[in-house]
Amino acid sequence: MTHAHHLSEIIDLNGRYDIYGAIHKGLRKAQCELLVRLGNTDFGEARATGDLLLDLRALLALAADHVMHEDTHIHSALRARGTVSTDRLDDQHDDHRATFAQLEALAAAIDAAGPHERSALGRRLYLAFASYIAHDLEHMHEEETVAAPQLWSLFSDAELMAIENRIVGSLAPEKAMAFMRLMIPAIQPAERAAMLGGMKQQAPREAFDAVIEFAARPNLSAEEYADLARRLDLVA
Repeated sequence: MTHAHHLSEIIDLNGRYDIYGAIHKGLRKAQCELLVRLGNTDFGEARATGDLLLDLRALLALAADHVMHEDTHIHSALRARGTVSTDRLDDQHDDHRATFAQLEALAAAIDAAGPHERSALGRRLYLAFASYIAHDLEHMHEEETVAAPQLWSLFSDAELMAIENRIVGSLAPEKAMAFMRLMIPAIQPAERAAMLGGMKQQAPREAFDAVIEFAARPNLSAEEYADLARRLDLVA
């Protein structure tokens, strides 16, 4: 997986390479689905609560990695061109990191609480996570409507792809697979085929096969998977 290229082989409406598109769609989908679960889970039920908190922590870990990747690879590239300030986005990322710590503290409190206390703590976690999503949706909107045009004005599509390849190259295989599970079901069929088609051409065959088997097939409907298989000439 560390050799996979172009995780978000997606072109925006202006015909430019969209470095934010796939991962942001994946995060939006996963966050909204988890918010629903935080709202309808019975926190007095130990197994359901344990599963939910496990998934919450996994998503927060991916979100923290995503923030770090943007800091390390995208913001540093913008600053290197010397014409764009990333201070506002950096401050928002710092706020995210503080929120991740607060959400983990609430999750830990639920872990330690008795069944009768968990309901009230679960509501606090639900509201805190909803507030985080609200801020993150605004943040991602700013990145896609303000930062992306700045990137397009300063970098060629080839340079943006190189930035993304550095991000992909920094991922451990299991983390790369986790990001693929987020993105694949969240993007449009043509985007999905473009992203995975690029991987089919450039990544080792075993890495591509693993993504299809463990990220695409389990997370797409039968109709969606059949569409992907047709577009990529896969064995259904």
